[in-house]
Amino acid sequence: MRRNTALALCLALPLGLAACGTPQERCIDRNTSEYRTISALLAEVEGNLARGYSWQERQVVRTRFEQCRRVYRDRNGQQHVSTYGCWRDYVDSERYRVPIDPAAEARKRDGLEARQAALTRGARA
Repeated sequence: MRRNTALALCLALPLGLAACGTPQERCIDRNTSEYRTISALLAEVEGNLARGYSWQERQVVRTRFEQCRRVYRDRNGQQHVSTYGCWRDYVDSERYRVPIDPAAEARKRDGLEARQAALTRGARA
């Protein structure tokens, strides 16, 4: 039990220290987080307008043939492993195209550009 606790502390300590950052880094992160989010959304909307469609993702359950294992005991109590073919389900992410309304996307772009311009001064400071 003590070994698991020590291992958890050794793994959590660097992650906790990395999240702290210097006061300047925390200030920059706090004051530019919304600006970065708006910029990412704006890039996505401009990409949609350039392509003429947007991308969506959905989860699809697929089946594949794998090697499965079975452990059994013989009369003497010895454990043996046998392998056999079996079908297993797995979840896969699939991207597909979604048509967009160019007028609505252009309005969204204009709104994001206005919001980005308003946040620029605060982000630069």
